[in-house]
Amino acid sequence: MSRTKRSALLALSSIPLIMTLGNSMLIPVLPAIRRKLELTPLQTSLIITVFSVMAILFIPPAGWLSDRIGRKRVILPCLALAGIGGAVCTAAIIWLKHPYPYLLAGRILQGIGAAGAAPIVMPLVGDMFKSKEQVSEGLGLIETSNTFGKVLSPIIGSVLAMLAWYAPFAAIPVFAAVAVLLVALLVRAPAKKDEPQPLPAFLRTLRRIFRQKGRWLFAVFALGGLGMFILFASLVHLSDALEDRLGLDGVWKGAVLALPLAVLCTASYVTGKLIGERKRRMKVIATAGFALSACATGACAAADGIWLQLALFSAAGLGIGAALPCLDAFITEGIDEAHRGTVGSFYSSMRFAGVALGPPAASLLGRPNADPLFWCLAGAGAVSALVAWLAIRPGEPNPRVYTGPRLVGRPSPSR
Repeated sequence: MSRTKRSALLALSSIPLIMTLGNSMLIPVLPAIRRKLELTPLQTSLIITVFSVMAILFIPPAGWLSDRIGRKRVILPCLALAGIGGAVCTAAIIWLKHPYPYLLAGRILQGIGAAGAAPIVMPLVGDMFKSKEQVSEGLGLIETSNTFGKVLSPIIGSVLAMLAWYAPFAAIPVFAAVAVLLVALLVRAPAKKDEPQPLPAFLRTLRRIFRQKGRWLFAVFALGGLGMFILFASLVHLSDALEDRLGLDGVWKGAVLALPLAVLCTASYVTGKLIGERKRRMKVIATAGFALSACATGACAAADGIWLQLALFSAAGLGIGAALPCLDAFITEGIDEAHRGTVGSFYSSMRFAGVALGPPAASLLGRPNADPLFWCLAGAGAVSALVAWLAIRPGEPNPRVYTGPRLVGRPSPSR
């Protein structure tokens, strides 16, 4: 990989890192926000929920637009929009007596900006590299950056809150500005080879892709959502347990929460290095990863000590961290460049849906007895392993992938 491409990849990896920080680092300061603004628990949770809902709604249009006008032309304005959203939140808190409605408006802008930034990175990596091994390695780095953002989020959010309870909102425009500069200066998106199809022809081609590849595509979409559901439900439960049973809060709680995420982060990076073009290996790793998460979360029902549960959640993180780069590679390497952004956007939306559903599931099933939550997570992991094994069928060394009106020889993850 050339130095220019490596620099571009590092610049792109800043996007999921910063977008993750912009949302997840608010979680440790939600109690302070509730107290300062005199909000109900539901109003407080909406600060996170509206971000995810906007992202789910706007990711598919952003993916389609990136297929038509180019990835970089979508990413840069959306990064700026995310920064503007953070500035709106900060200004409302500082200058308005009743800032809550404007706080939600700022979070809506952030969610729309995130929809057009982070999910477009994955197809752009696929566009930049011709070698499937380099694509897999690049996606592993992107997934690692995304997870690393989750590792840092609780710690950075807690540290910023020591300066001022609203400081995490004020940091978002700064982070977004850094990402805009890095992408603008270091990323050279490859020129589009063909004119974009008219919308009716594009939709017809997209329908044909889903008819031909729907079995494994829908499976990968579901697996992405289930993986993030398991991860975020586990984290929310662990966060509550650390505070209730050990009295941990602030930076110390953030540091402990970072442990299973660090395991997940390392697994994503190593897996991205290992899988290369080996699609059968991707299937085996994804299946084994989800099976490990099922066993680990199910074992939590028999584990009394919080530290043993932490170790088991770390094992589940290892499994999910190994599976996610494989799912990313299936999407990126199995869909042609003209439709990669649109198809990948559905996958990203499903992942955001898992992020949105995990916390309420942890709240509803984790109290007063957490066993129902553990069995739910174990069931989700077991179903995921079964789906990965049965629905994803790696093709021959050089199968044919549908790209439009004709078929051309390119690697595909599935027949």
